Amino acid sequence: MDAIVKTNFNFPWQKGRYVGKVRDVYNINDDLLVMIVTDRISAFDVVLPEGIPYKGQVLNQIAARFLDATADILPNWKVAVPDPMVTVGYRCKPFKVEMVIRGYLSGHAWREYREGKRYICGVRMPDGMVENQAFLQPIITPTTKAAEGHDEDISKEEIIDSGLVSATDYEALEEYTRALFRRGGEIAARQGLILADTKYEFGKRNGRIFLIDEIHTPDSSRYFHAEGYSARLTRGEKQRQLSKEFVREWLMENGFQGKHGESVPDMTPGIVREITERYVELYENITGIPFEKADGFHVLERVERNVTRFLQTRKEGI
Repeated sequence: MDAIVKTNFNFPWQKGRYVGKVRDVYNINDDLLVMIVTDRISAFDVVLPEGIPYKGQVLNQIAARFLDATADILPNWKVAVPDPMVTVGYRCKPFKVEMVIRGYLSGHAWREYREGKRYICGVRMPDGMVENQAFLQPIITPTTKAAEGHDEDISKEEIIDSGLVSATDYEALEEYTRALFRRGGEIAARQGLILADTKYEFGKRNGRIFLIDEIHTPDSSRYFHAEGYSARLTRGEKQRQLSKEFVREWLMENGFQGKHGESVPDMTPGIVREITERYVELYENITGIPFEKADGFHVLERVERNVTRFLQTRKEGI
């Protein structure tokens, strides 16, 4: 299968297109969004030069399953999945922050902690912690939502004082974030996993808060294998992770962290193939079901055909 890294469709009733780091989003009559999860891959907020076959399908199908599994907590944007790489959903006005929640000291938080910082997004982290240790209670460390470049850490107080989110809405976002994280952790535990951290995005439609975008995917979340977690922590060993962290680690080993003047290392066919295999492994571990690869021929034509057929069936509502 060729990796799909660019789309340029003209769907029925289309009014615009937004190209993100990984997703191409088409506005359908200011009512629906067609979100195509491409095979682009980003790390350190930089889109890497090579696409990863089947990555888009993996992310889209994991997100769809978790949106369904959390729909009782709050409404979400998903309407249908007309193609393995596509979700169609309601158009919402997004909040300009991402709600990051961390149950464990890992990734960005650990890198900050290792440098001696004890506050992240206005939240105090205890002294004496080690990498991948659990917090006594999960902490919420929001970031600004950057259209380009790096998302920035921001505190609850800064969000409210700047008017990015009202105090009432922010309290609701925190409550939903904790409830979603609990549900995600329960589902992960049934698969022998620990949901270490994740991020959620929210929007508003007709005055109601909706969960939007992806949820509990390996691009937005970090999972540990539960078996052996405590022993590895005691020995000071790395945890067995299910996340995109292995891509970041490969980049760091080759001198790239997204900083000015650094160049992305050469992504050989072998590296690309390995990343595809890891994403398929992530899917099967997270969902507990085998990954069924979609037809890899004429993928763009397939996507256009499936989305157009779906939109035409909803013509009366559009």
